Amino acid sequence: MLKRYEHRPAHLLLNNASYFIAGSIYLKRHLLNDQLKEQLTTLLQQTFTEFSWTLEHWVVLNNHYHLMAFSHKGEDLPKIIGRVHYQSGQLIRKAYPSNLPAWWNYWDYCPRDEKDYLIHLNYLLNNPVKHGYTKNLADYPFSSFHQHIEKVGRENLRRQFSDNPKYQSLILIEDDF
Repeated sequence: MLKRYEHRPAHLLLNNASYFIAGSIYLKRHLLNDQLKEQLTTLLQQTFTEFSWTLEHWVVLNNHYHLMAFSHKGEDLPKIIGRVHYQSGQLIRKAYPSNLPAWWNYWDYCPRDEKDYLIHLNYLLNNPVKHGYTKNLADYPFSSFHQHIEKVGRENLRRQFSDNPKYQSLILIEDDF
């Protein structure tokens, strides 16, 4: 089911499907300090679990996040993100009082096949390097990179990146930070 909104991106709500999700802070402000990144990561994990979705991969940066998740009921995606943005927005406004909204919006995309999935996964994992937070992915703590390399191994991860290099030229307008 494709859910359309007048002033927001359309959302494809599919059951039992892989999703690439991006969410951004309103006006691209750098509001997510290390403590808020940890709290957001915990909130994401708890909320996706409560809705029987699998949060497979994530990265949280100062003004946005990227997720790879597997849906149970696609129609729950707006509820999941709504809850995450509402609860984390309260934490953000407590740390940085403002009348502005904390979050701008979110975008979702269902990868077409395994190769497309891996390109988006590589994009997600490489995001701290892309945005200049680190030169070495292992040095960035607010990402599922550490769990992923432990699961697949260093050589398989190296191969994953070398076999799917299109992440380097992937342009996502919602990630123009």
